[in-house]
Amino acid sequence: MVVFAPVPLMLKRKRLTKRKTLLSWSSGKDSAWALHLLQQDPSIELVGLFTLIEQKHNRASMHDTRIEMLQHQADAAGLPLELVVLPDECSNEQYDAIMQAYIASAARNRVECMAFGDLFVSEIRQYRERQLQGSGISPLFPLWGMCTRYLVETMLAAGLHAHISSVDLNKLPAHLAGKRWSKDVIAGFPDGCHPCGENGEIHTVVVAGPMFNKPIPVSVGAVIERDGFAYADIIPQGLGV
Repeated sequence: MVVFAPVPLMLKRKRLTKRKTLLSWSSGKDSAWALHLLQQDPSIELVGLFTLIEQKHNRASMHDTRIEMLQHQADAAGLPLELVVLPDECSNEQYDAIMQAYIASAARNRVECMAFGDLFVSEIRQYRERQLQGSGISPLFPLWGMCTRYLVETMLAAGLHAHISSVDLNKLPAHLAGKRWSKDVIAGFPDGCHPCGENGEIHTVVVAGPMFNKPIPVSVGAVIERDGFAYADIIPQGLGV
């Protein structure tokens, strides 16, 4: 009698195809946390960061972040940085045309996804989706719909270190500009102010966290008031000013 031993089934492991992804990089905590989540996603291949720059001030839009600081952040993330320059007094039509040209260029470079750090403002998400419609590039929103309390606690517990770089003076006092974003600072926000600044109350610059391979030593420079905002200059150490 011949006994045939059962032959184990050889299961073919399907190779996961990673999607080439660009991340919209504001320099702040939400885009930094989106970066952290994308870094852990096995379906994503991060190929770079892109930042909108105001030509007039030569800094990141709204966050007022120096280009040198942006480059330090990109280096710490191990990713290339692309700057999308917006002209002075940029109209909506100009903005749309500049972004469409950038999106088309990304598509030619085989980018498959663009990711954003938005939390819950539907109008912004819908606008980004419209921008990418028909381009062949899919929008990603890694933080979308997360519980704010959970998000804040998770970011801070993980060692994310950010300074408040801009403050809307219609909502918060100027002395917060330059402060470290922390539970104590958030506790002092008046009712109606979002702790992550999702409604524009604050913007931040991240200097350390699990998304970076090293912290970025900085100093806080002058605080200036302009157009209803207070801006703190977050300066990488060793940069002459």
